[in-house]
Amino acid sequence: MIYLLAAIGALTIAVLMWRAFAPERVGVSSRRAPVAPDDDPEFLRSLSERQRRQDED
Repeated sequence: MIYLLAAIGALTIAVLMWRAFAPERVGVSSRRAPVAPDDDPEFLRSLSERQRRQDED
């Protein structure tokens, strides 16, 4: 019974160490956090272009 508990403990520590120090997963780092429209440079650029076109007309 003691050996079983020791094996489970060692496995748990190994998994925790792997998750803490393993290289980042590819899918996690490629995600972008959502950006509010007033912080999005592309949105602000498109607003400027729309306003410029309206001023020209």
